Amino acid sequence: MRTIFVTGGAGFIGSAFVRLVLDEHPDVSIVDYDALTYAGNLENLSGVDNARHTFIKGDICDREAVLAAVPEGCDAIFNFAAESHVDRSITSADEFLRTNVIGTQVLLDAARARDVRRFVQVSTDEVMGTLPDDSDEYFTESSPLRPNSPYAASKAAAEFVVRAARETHGVDAVITRCGNNYGPRQFPEKLIPLMIANAIDGEPLPVYGDGRNVRDWIYVDDHCRAIWLAYEKGRSGEAYNIGARNEKENITVVRAILDALGKPHDLIKFVTDRPGHDRRYAIDPSKAETELGWQPQVSWEDGLARTIAWYRSNEAWVSHVRSGEYREYYQAMYGGR
Repeated sequence: MRTIFVTGGAGFIGSAFVRLVLDEHPDVSIVDYDALTYAGNLENLSGVDNARHTFIKGDICDREAVLAAVPEGCDAIFNFAAESHVDRSITSADEFLRTNVIGTQVLLDAARARDVRRFVQVSTDEVMGTLPDDSDEYFTESSPLRPNSPYAASKAAAEFVVRAARETHGVDAVITRCGNNYGPRQFPEKLIPLMIANAIDGEPLPVYGDGRNVRDWIYVDDHCRAIWLAYEKGRSGEAYNIGARNEKENITVVRAILDALGKPHDLIKFVTDRPGHDRRYAIDPSKAETELGWQPQVSWEDGLARTIAWYRSNEAWVSHVRSGEYREYYQAMYGGR
């Protein structure tokens, strides 16, 4: 039985990873470590196999707590824990730098202390900045890191911290960089769940700028499978770009959601663009495809249908996460635009 340590395992991507690993790898047990901030939700872990899943509430910046939580004989640390919403990083970058940079260093130190075999850093394509919207360029693993938001800068810094741990201390580490994820249980500050939830309630759908920013969309389970393969097959010190070759303009995504729900397009409300809004992300996943043997399994059409169906069937979950602090945040982000 292998034991892995997963940080941020109650969040959107982290909980999807926990579910997938427990379902597909019966020889693996998971220690799941999450601070349960606004985007972490224990409801995301309902129904998992608790015989092989142990949850610990904790902050990845707390050195003593992290070291106590990482089990002896741990095979790998998967670092999903992050402050991840660009808009929040523009308002205040402090928590992003603390969690995404200092937290990563704390985990790397724990990996060394516990002699963990491999460290997997879950990063983002946003560290590479933006591509011209009228070009045929794509992000590759050799693309320079040119972050344009405080969030992206903190994730780029985390990559350098991981690199330094490998070069200085010999930590066996791999990095994955992915495009925009979507799927069930995503906190509704991100585009797709926000638009689905608002459309279901007949509320305006706020779209930044002209809505023509391009993102490379991937269903969350496909991303999680790539992360697992990077752990099993990736070469130490390498980064792997994960993308489904599925570029869509934001406005195209929003219209597809409205059409699927039978809602009118006049619910779309264009709002003032956010500062430093990257225009286009597009990923060349050739390295992951050839070295890891990875291919996405879920088409855009199927993935969006699954996602919408989940939100329609889980209104209690949506209502719960959209209460309280979220409402204040939503008004601050979109109320005056």
